[in-house]
Amino acid sequence: MDRAQVLEKIREIVVEELGVNADKVTENARFIEDLGADSIGVMELVMKMEDAFDIQIPDQDIEKIRTVGDAIDYILSKKGT
Repeated sequence: MDRAQVLEKIREIVVEELGVNADKVTENARFIEDLGADSIGVMELVMKMEDAFDIQIPDQDIEKIRTVGDAIDYILSKKGT
């Protein structure tokens, strides 16, 4: 799975969960400030990403994931690609 594929899957999850326009889901977009997620919304996104990519994201790592790009980097590092 490459970076573009991970971005596309995250985009689908964010659009579904937060109801934002797909065009807003860029690597620089911040989940809270730009995409309108609250703390519960972030947890929902994390759970969906865990399921979609078959990974576990520990609580201490969640706070490090601020942008879509951070999430992509994290997922790729967990997938070993």
